[in-house]
Amino acid sequence: MKTKGEIEADISRAIVQFEIDYMGRGPKETRVHIVEDLVVVRLKGVLTPAEEQLTKSIDGKDLVKKMRATLIDKARPLLYQVVGDITGTKILDLYTDISTESGERVFVFALENNLEKTLARKKDS
Repeated sequence: MKTKGEIEADISRAIVQFEIDYMGRGPKETRVHIVEDLVVVRLKGVLTPAEEQLTKSIDGKDLVKKMRATLIDKARPLLYQVVGDITGTKILDLYTDISTESGERVFVFALENNLEKTLARKKDS
């Protein structure tokens, strides 16, 4: 079985690839943390140059947030599949938001099981 760090690295690579394939460009930095029954993904530098221009107005900020939320809703089954395959755990839900100020996006995947505890038990075995 993979270590917690290896799983986090695999998720990071998969999310970066998703961003490239689905959104058209990857983030500048990605961090992934497994915390009990959650997988927290923090992406820095995800806004495209066009989106950065849009965020200079209130209407533009709303447009970017709505567009990104719609794209993620459409991609939800793919994200569940990718993260579920890597963790070996069913994904119960996905929460996400993007900051039009900092250009950061956060994904929080809720898992069916406490993956951190499962990995700790297997490590001790």
